[in-house]
Amino acid sequence: MLIIDIAKKARVSPATVSRAINQPQIVAPDSLARIRAVMQQHNYVPAPLNHRRGPKVRLAEQRRIGVWFVGARANNPSLSWFQDQLLQVQSTETRYRVDLRVLFSDAPDELPRAVATEKLDGLIIQGMEPSPACLAKLREIPLVWFMTRRSLGFAGDYVEPNNEENGRLAADYLHSRGHKAVAVIATDPDYSAIARRLRAFTERARELRLAVQAILGKANPGVSYLEIAPVNGESDTLVRNLLTSTPRPTGLYLPVDHFCGSFFRALREAGKKPGRDFEAILGNYNPVIYHNLDHLPAAININLPTLVRKVVDHLFWRIDHRADAGRVGITVSPSLVSPEANGRPVL
Repeated sequence: MLIIDIAKKARVSPATVSRAINQPQIVAPDSLARIRAVMQQHNYVPAPLNHRRGPKVRLAEQRRIGVWFVGARANNPSLSWFQDQLLQVQSTETRYRVDLRVLFSDAPDELPRAVATEKLDGLIIQGMEPSPACLAKLREIPLVWFMTRRSLGFAGDYVEPNNEENGRLAADYLHSRGHKAVAVIATDPDYSAIARRLRAFTERARELRLAVQAILGKANPGVSYLEIAPVNGESDTLVRNLLTSTPRPTGLYLPVDHFCGSFFRALREAGKKPGRDFEAILGNYNPVIYHNLDHLPAAININLPTLVRKVVDHLFWRIDHRADAGRVGITVSPSLVSPEANGRPVL
């Protein structure tokens, strides 16, 4: 049995399984109990570190890097995903020797004190776009923007998912399934990743001669998108708007998945069943969310492990080439996850 199989059965990430094996004291008790139950059920015993097979390689130089979540409260447990992904990468790639510092600030004009005191080799930025004054103070630190930029004019290097491909892939999928009327359903539609996916989906659906509608929640809901949580009341409103649309869309695209559980529940409470009344595709694939849904829709995997590798790789490159002028942008293509593949990416 592989770690990824244990993770799926225990409804956690592979990185959490790795931590349960190597650092169980930092794993939430309920997650640790599920992981150990699965391991015991399948007689899985991890090999001691010094007994693992394979050639011994010279360790790469360790880099001290920071990940700065701009516009997020300190120690937000929902933002542990970067550490989880990096831990998974480090477990398979010895060249990723990173001493990671996770930094938070409530506002874009607030520079974390640790940026100066930790003597970072480089910095990854995610969340809100830092103010010009903050960016001016970071001139001497190599930095890379991670995930979707807040503005296309961000001056520095960036690594982000290809949101335009995401929207087009969703439209193509629903068209291939025979839907004539489709809709994009979104909360927080002004969030840049959602806006770009929405626009690409709408344009592609029109190219395919589909009837397309945008059923949207509140713009700028008043909370940071790093802190946003699904609002059941908003899902109820979205479902009501969907059911009164003419023509009634049967193919639904949800550009992000953080509210899909409450949205599908509202559809179910309205008497609508997947496969009979609607078919959905999600613009994001989070295994923890996905495998707790009441049905498995198609989804689009933004390939987060690849994105993490790319951003760390590029930050290392920028640390070694800090004098090179110009902005370097890297995008990562998504892949389709079909229900028939039981949550595995379709190649």
